[in-house]
Amino acid sequence: MNDIRRSLLWAVFGISLVMLWDAWQVHNGQAPLFFNKPAAVQTQPESDQGSSGLPAAQKTGAGQLPVAGAVPAAQELTEVTTDVLKLTFDSAGGNVVDAQLLKYAQGLGGHKAEGFEPLSLLQQTRGRTYVVQSGLINGNFPNHTTAMTRLPGPTRLVDGLDELTITYASPAVGGVTLTKTYTIKRGSYVIDVRHDVENAGNTAVEPQLYVQMVRDNYEAESSTPFYQTFTGPAFYTEEAKYEKVSFDDIADGKADFAINTKTGYVAMVQHYFASAWLLADGQARNNFARKLKGNLYSAGSVADLDAVPSGSKSSVSARLFLGPQQETLLESLAPGLDLVKDYGWVTILAKPLYWLLDKIHGAVGNWGWAIMLLVVLIKAAFYWLNAKAYRSMGKMKALSPRIADMRERLKDKPQQMQQEMMRIYKEEKVNPLGGCLPIMVQIPVFIALYWVLLSSVEMRNAPWIGWILDLSTKDPYYILPAVMTATTFIQTALNPVPPDPLQARLMWIMPMAFSVMFFFFPAGLVLYWITNNTLTILQQWQINKSMGVEMKFRLPKFK
Repeated sequence: MNDIRRSLLWAVFGISLVMLWDAWQVHNGQAPLFFNKPAAVQTQPESDQGSSGLPAAQKTGAGQLPVAGAVPAAQELTEVTTDVLKLTFDSAGGNVVDAQLLKYAQGLGGHKAEGFEPLSLLQQTRGRTYVVQSGLINGNFPNHTTAMTRLPGPTRLVDGLDELTITYASPAVGGVTLTKTYTIKRGSYVIDVRHDVENAGNTAVEPQLYVQMVRDNYEAESSTPFYQTFTGPAFYTEEAKYEKVSFDDIADGKADFAINTKTGYVAMVQHYFASAWLLADGQARNNFARKLKGNLYSAGSVADLDAVPSGSKSSVSARLFLGPQQETLLESLAPGLDLVKDYGWVTILAKPLYWLLDKIHGAVGNWGWAIMLLVVLIKAAFYWLNAKAYRSMGKMKALSPRIADMRERLKDKPQQMQQEMMRIYKEEKVNPLGGCLPIMVQIPVFIALYWVLLSSVEMRNAPWIGWILDLSTKDPYYILPAVMTATTFIQTALNPVPPDPLQARLMWIMPMAFSVMFFFFPAGLVLYWITNNTLTILQQWQINKSMGVEMKFRLPKFK
């Protein structure tokens, strides 16, 4: 029966690894291992751009997508600075081609005020491309490559100003002029964008407005070989909810997502940060994702506009988000926007854990201490469940010499051995599964906490104590991973030794392999595991002592 219990524990461990792998696959836009969503309309693999590189004029109502042109060459650049954003506008299309987040450092590992370099979310350089664009299609109309003129106005949010207005006006193209008005408010990562379409021609026109993000397929700088977060487009609609689309699927023409909708948003997601176009609910639109030339991809929406008679004007408003994945901020902007901070299949558990972590941080003012206190609260919530498991393990440990002696005596009589083992368990009132089931209940909670710490931008460049200047990067001196490894070995040494020599060796090999991975994990995650291991050891020690079970370390024998 002891072998059965050990086998079940290893089965739970194996299932947990499979579930983690499946969550990782889905988190990175891959198909889940167990459940596949129904197929939707597929995108075309690569844009067929004309020699001009301009968006083609075509209807999207029949499921066709606009052919998004290449990123135009820069013309006249204008820098606009608020208290949280530094934006660069290009007169070619009146687009935003660079966005720096002034409250976030470009590099990881902690930073000081001197030498602070703000993070560049959007950029257009020789090596990187990530821009936002908009324009008109369904005719020869102004688009994201049209040369526009910026109207006079302030470009810096000085004291006394609460918002800036940046306006670009196009010349008449096909009898139509397009005016883009960007309104940027103090303290906000959201830009209100109004598109005014004026028909100066002799006949009515039916233009369509497209909004899109164009970027390369480079990963975020915080990815490592041991954990990788999703980078790529994401769509949200009321019909299909949140859908991630990998760059590989777009290139292969296999990207599935809701296309025709009147709700939601289109976003470009990376670790900790995101950009998103948010059209008004009720505005009919078609979502698209396209592979451009080279390593560029575009994702966006095409909105149908009412016919604009000769001499008339039509306006369409949208919002552009460029900022961090702060959960409370995203929730306040649009339904489902908080899902760009993706917890995968543990979302239902991760969101309340983040809420509690945020409240604790508000009280203590340090994310490192907040992590430790949150683990303490979780362990307290599961105290009686853990106590039941450790009492069962303590009883099993007390019976270990008796079981080992019995196995030695009856090693040639397996049937009699099992009967004798069942008799001992019945006499001593021991449930061999009693130490396994309570632990299984807690596995999803701690996986959820893992994703909270991995996904939260608040950990980025957040210091703890002394040498830990950034909880989102690995310990530069590997002190925390060494402590974590030590606590893992202590915890393993306090457990009952399996009678099977192979199982006994595996019981030590797996924690060793697991500990090696943590030398490359973010310090915040390692701190969480150290706290959990330490509390587990203390509780196990206290329960065994109360039961009169001898506490001694059982070191491995690999001979």
